[in-house]
Parts: sequence; structure tokens; C-alpha cells
Amino acid sequence: MSNQMRQKMANTIRFLAADMVQAANSGHPGAPMGLADIAVVLSEHLNHNPKNPSWLNRDRLVFSGGHATGLIYSLYYLWGYGLEVNDLKNFRQLDSKTPGHPEFGHTAGIEITTGPLGQGIANAVGFSMASKFVGAQTNSKTAKVIDHNVYCLCGDGDLEEGISYEACSIAGHNKLDNLIVIYDSNRITIEGSTDLSISENIRDRFESQCWDVLECDGHNFDEIDAAITTAKANVKPTIIIANTVIAKGAGKLEGSHHSHGAPLGNDVIAEAKTACGFDAAKTFHVDEDVMARFRCAIEEGDLLEREWIHRQKTLPLMEQNEALDALLNPDYSRIQWPVFEKADATRNTNGKIMNAIARAVPSFLGGSADLSPSNKTELVDMGVYPKGRNIYFGIREHAMASIVNAMALYGPLLPFSATFFVFSDYLKPAARIAALTGIQQFFIWTHDSIGVGEDGPTHQPIEHLSQFRALPNFYVWRPADGAENIEAWKTALEMKKSPSAFVCSRQNLAVVPHAISGSVSKGGYLLASDENATITLMASGSEVELALKVKEALEAKGVKSNVVSVPCYDLFIEQNTTYIDSIIKPDTKKIAIEAARGLEWYRFADEVIGMDTFGASAPAGQLFEKFGFSVEGVLAKI
Repeated sequence: MSNQMRQKMANTIRFLAADMVQAANSGHPGAPMGLADIAVVLSEHLNHNPKNPSWLNRDRLVFSGGHATGLIYSLYYLWGYGLEVNDLKNFRQLDSKTPGHPEFGHTAGIEITTGPLGQGIANAVGFSMASKFVGAQTNSKTAKVIDHNVYCLCGDGDLEEGISYEACSIAGHNKLDNLIVIYDSNRITIEGSTDLSISENIRDRFESQCWDVLECDGHNFDEIDAAITTAKANVKPTIIIANTVIAKGAGKLEGSHHSHGAPLGNDVIAEAKTACGFDAAKTFHVDEDVMARFRCAIEEGDLLEREWIHRQKTLPLMEQNEALDALLNPDYSRIQWPVFEKADATRNTNGKIMNAIARAVPSFLGGSADLSPSNKTELVDMGVYPKGRNIYFGIREHAMASIVNAMALYGPLLPFSATFFVFSDYLKPAARIAALTGIQQFFIWTHDSIGVGEDGPTHQPIEHLSQFRALPNFYVWRPADGAENIEAWKTALEMKKSPSAFVCSRQNLAVVPHAISGSVSKGGYLLASDENATITLMASGSEVELALKVKEALEAKGVKSNVVSVPCYDLFIEQNTTYIDSIIKPDTKKIAIEAARGLEWYRFADEVIGMDTFGASAPAGQLFEKFGFSVEGVLAKI
């Protein structure tokens, strides 16, 4: 393609983006205009199929700078993903297909929800890691089922976020040679020049993390093309430092930080269009020759997928297709669930359950942030990533969770991540994206309360249950014993559009005498009851055992009570009033017991016996006694 035609295509993108932001009176025109030339060349390299956005072997394209939606929606409109001109005109408006930041599942073609800077880089690493695992299971020396690339567009802000350091370190360590990050180096942030806040050498940084580093003029089509071509052949992950000008083509606002997050103004846009030979009176306009070249993506992509499907049918080893089918279609009926008959920590029961799942489901994989011996998440005898299913994330909680988000969206995988519950603070932004996007990631969080013991208050989660229970579409499981733990997993495996977190104890918990078939799936159930009860005791996890002992003590005093186990508060509050009233009797005094802040329990409880302070450093038994989580302590408060 001639560079003259490329320039016309790039300018079309620029003015579509500028028109969108102007019409909405809101948005970010600078980055889309600066990236337009790169986007045109990338279009020539990208293997994707607008007819089938979920084709497994497509290249993945992640927009880490999710604010550049003027570029994103322009491209998906031009490529033929189903967006229409009216969708561009409704940019950032209520119920439109073009919200302010890209949302997976909302706009066709968007690979993952981005916007919080840095997340997209880790997501791109996750897509690459997923492809390497699936490839290791399905590719042979003579035939490849998975051989696509992963591209990520990022900016200065993405690379300043700490998550990018974590994620890029993992990528270099794992030699993710199909990962190509294109860095929009325009040296501008909201406050002004990047000289105000950063002076590191990006080339040295990435070379030290085992990346290959290329550099190009981000407005020179031939240099961009050469850089991408080289990156595709590299044996390391590659970052292309593309030196660009923010709001390229925007006249007096070109290169200015004022173009980052505000409309350019009708006069500036009109002058810019005229300077490029465009009709200043036309908005949202695309010439036929430009549209024809972009829309080639439809036929080219459909042909690529057809060739890939044909290749699958002629592979020399049928085992490859069988391996892929096993990944794509997990059979949960094959899981041989363990039986738990003695007191044990739920981190231990959870580990045994995870191993049972892994033995039956080849798509189940994951790892801890350097804590698998403590989290009990090692998948025994199942090898090391990428050929095996144990991923060693190192002490990188935030990147870990964002990487696993992308692995879960990749297609045929059921991934988990793990750390201590208190360190969920480090990955909260990724957990929030998982909930918002509807990603089935399994978070394993152990050491769930003051039961952590001697490590003290820095390691004892107090507010964390309340925090994550407040998160919409996020299901926190805190099982009382191994039986509840199994039922929790059975439910979570079927929740395809929601993340689940398993919050497990360090200390041993007694086997609870209950018949729980089907009841855990409603989040809460009546564990022990008396028809003359005047008190209802509610609890989760380790405090269920305590609630049962308190019931016995009340009984000795002639006071009748019920005990309600609530392993998943989030599911329980979704039940109808009739069910909830059958569990928590309205005419009883309602008391919640939990070794945490527990403010959410006031939705049901008259009184919450919880933590009003941080914990302390001491053996767990002494701490439960000190903070009132003993039979005598609870009775005194009742």
C-alpha cells in the first residue's frame, strides 16, 4: 500500500476521533490522533476476523491506554465489527455501544476491559502466557494449533504504573516471544511534559528485563512497518518505542498536554481538516477508498480462520485436536471430590479440592505470589508452566491477578491466583476489573483472620471481607469446613460470568455436623435449629464452629437458638425474602459473629460481634480469646 493512501487512512482515524470527542464534549483526542499512523500499519499485520471476534487463534490487541477510545471505536467501525456511524456519534452517551473506556462483552472486538492505567500491559502478558500454555498442550514440532501474536498499545502513564514493572518482568522471564508492546512515547501526561515526573531510560529498563527493544518514528509508516516485522520474528518479548506527537495534525494543539483529555474545539478541527485536504464541513466522514481498504479485514480474516480450521482437520496427530477439545470442554463430572472426616484448616481442604479438580480438568491451572506452600495451591506432579500447570508468579500480586484475568478470557482456560488474604490489597484493581467484566477467575486467599497469629496485625485481614462483599458480581466464599468448601467449588465452577474468592483459614477447623446438599449454592443455610429459638446466630468460616458451641452454652442456660452458616454472603443476599426469612427467623434476636469488621452483617443482625480494632501478635488461640471470640466472650456480649 502506498504511503499516500496510508496517510489518508490515518487522517480519517484522526478526524473520526476528534469528531467523536467534540460531539460528546468529553473524551481524549490526543492519544488517538498521535497513534493513528501506527494503527494503520498495525492493521496490515493484525490477524483477526471481524465475522468471528472469538476465533481462538486470532491476534490479541490490547489497548492499555483505555482512554484512547476515539482510536479504538474508529478502528472497530472501519474494520467492520458491527459499529455504525451513529454509534460513533453516541460516543460516551447512555446505553451506547461506545462508552468512555472499552468494555469487554459490550463492544464487539474488545478483548478486555481497560482504563485503569497499566492493567492492559499485564493483560497482554496474560494473553501471551495463555497462548503459550495452550500451545504447549496442542502444538507439535510439525503442526501448530496456536501461533498468533499479542499486541499492546501503551503510553507513558501505563509504564509509570507499578503493575507494568511486575508484568514485564514476568514476560521477560518467561520469554514470551509473541508479545509486542508498542509504546506511544509522546512524552506528555495530563499535567504537562513527562520531564516533570520521570527520567528513567526505558530502553535500559526493558533490556534489563530480558526484552528486545526497537525504536521508530511513530509517524513514519516504513519505520513502523519495519519495527513490527522485526518484532514478529524475535525470540523475546519486544517493546517498540514509537516516538510520537500527541494530537498529531491538530494545528496549534499538536504536542500540547491540553489535547489530552478535552475536546479540541470546532475551529481547531476545521483548520486541521482543511490542512489535510479534508472537507471541514463534514463530520464522521469516511471516503469509499478508505473504507474499502479497512474493510478488507473482513474477507482476509474470514479466510485466515477458514485456513486454520482446515489445518486442524489435516493435522498429522489427532491427539492435538483431542487436547484442544479437552481444554475447551471441561467435564466436571470426572472430578473425584475428596472426603474430609477430621479437623483441618480450610487452606488444606481447599488445596486437596484444587488438586482433585486439576486431575480431572486439564484447563485448570494457576499459581501463587510466592506462597504456594502456605496457600496449599501446588498442583502436585503437574509440572511447571508453560508445559505444566504450576505458574510461579513471584512476589507480584497485582500483575498476577491481571495476568490471570486475561488468561481466563483467552478461551479454554480455568485459571486461579493465590496469596494471603491481607495482600488482596495489592491486587484489588484487578479483582474489580474481574467483577466488572464478568471474568471467571478463582482467587485463593488464605490466612483469613486474626487466626494468622504471630505475624501480627500487618498480616491479619480485618476490613477485607467487607470490602470484597461490597464489590458487585464478586463472590466471596468463606467455608466452615471441607464439606462446605467442596460445595462452594461446585457452585463457583458453574458461575461462568463471575469471579469467586475462596477465603481460607490457617488454623484447623472442626468438621461441622450438617446436611448441606444444595444449600451452599444459596449462600447461607440453617445449620442447627430449634423451633422455640429466640436467638439466631449467624457466622461464616471459623466462627461457625464457635456459633455452634455458643448454641450449646445457651441451651444449658435454657435459651433456645438457631445457627445459620453463611459461606457466601454475596449469594445469600441475592435470595428472595421468603428464603431469607426461613433461614433468619424474623421474630428472633439476630446476632452475627465474625472475626472481621463485619459491618455488612447489620443488613440482618441486631448486633455484630466483630473486630473494632486491628489484631495483635500472639498465638491464634490467645488472640481469639483476647478479642472476644470465645464462648464466654460471645455469651457476655449476648
